[in-house]
Amino acid sequence: MSGRAQLMWDEAVTGYDFGSSHPMDPVRLALTMGLVRAFGLDGKVDVRSAKAAGDSTLRLVHRADYVAAVRAASADPGSADQAYGLGTVDDPAFARMHEVSALIAGLSVGAAEAVWRGESTHAVNFTGGLHHAMPGAASGFCVYNDPALAIARLLELGAERVAYVDVDVHHGDGVQAAFWEDPRVLTVSLHEHPRTLFPQTGWAEETGAGPGEGGAVNLPLPAGTGDAGWLRAFHAVVPELLEDFRPQVLVTQHGADTHFEDPLAHLAVSLDAQRAVMTACHELAHSYADNGRWVALGGGGYAVVDVVPRSWTHLVGIAAHAPVDPESMIPASWRDEVYARTRQLGPARMTDGRAPAWKPWEDGYDPADRLDQAVLATRRAAFPLRGLLA
Repeated sequence: MSGRAQLMWDEAVTGYDFGSSHPMDPVRLALTMGLVRAFGLDGKVDVRSAKAAGDSTLRLVHRADYVAAVRAASADPGSADQAYGLGTVDDPAFARMHEVSALIAGLSVGAAEAVWRGESTHAVNFTGGLHHAMPGAASGFCVYNDPALAIARLLELGAERVAYVDVDVHHGDGVQAAFWEDPRVLTVSLHEHPRTLFPQTGWAEETGAGPGEGGAVNLPLPAGTGDAGWLRAFHAVVPELLEDFRPQVLVTQHGADTHFEDPLAHLAVSLDAQRAVMTACHELAHSYADNGRWVALGGGGYAVVDVVPRSWTHLVGIAAHAPVDPESMIPASWRDEVYARTRQLGPARMTDGRAPAWKPWEDGYDPADRLDQAVLATRRAAFPLRGLLA
């Protein structure tokens, strides 16, 4: 395999634009790529585009009538059919919506193909991670479900075990739904508790069905969970599952909306803890996936200047085996770009100044602690179905 990671990028992805009042501002993508370039990481990865996902690829996950509805809304946004989740407050229709959504999906599929075929060990598409889209409906700012499409393409190419780990603040409901009965796919989602956050799914008791029973693992976290709890929960569940499953490819989703500055959710995670989980996913890929095969995707994130670009630039650096020192000062050229695009002042350093630490689960748990109760509920619901001790 190539020693260089692949970074999937196409300027056209900034056309994924729900409008000026929508929280998913595409400037976050442009600013991330700008920061990647400011740190010279574009010279340490192979930057490439890919073809937009065609109908045969989209139909690996999405219904033909839904794809047709997206095409129609893309050509005439005013005609969007809300029965398909289009033209809603969360998912307004916009011109060329199909084309740019299919491009983002194609970038994730291209990343998966490159890793599967041995063109690279790691591939990143921070423009992807649109994990809420359902087979027949847009949902939660997501039109086409690129993580599910990437996984479905891996299965089509012959993969027999694919693990998906989602650390976005929102439950990865669309990916879970796509593989609910498929024993070849293990989906693991850490997210804010459904009592307090969209999409109100992702309870510990959701574990898959039929031949896929035990293939879905959900860890809903109490609102307010910070670095220590988030990292403790991740390490209490994810490594043991991956060690047992031994995926041929690890696909991860790194929504930046767990951050304490994110305006749409209620966790209190720092950039430094996000970076620690990215590093852990990289290490887990090398430990348990075939030849370290790792596809890393973006996701949510609505602090579009202060958080998202720094978070995903760390992701690119980790995948490139050229991690950015958290203490690094951010180049002035990028901060000038931020001001020119947004009239905001960009952050100065690649850290929030935290040194996150956590207590390992193996050291014991507190039955009165809400975080520990959540971890224990997840382990009790899912682990025995996989032959593991709760």
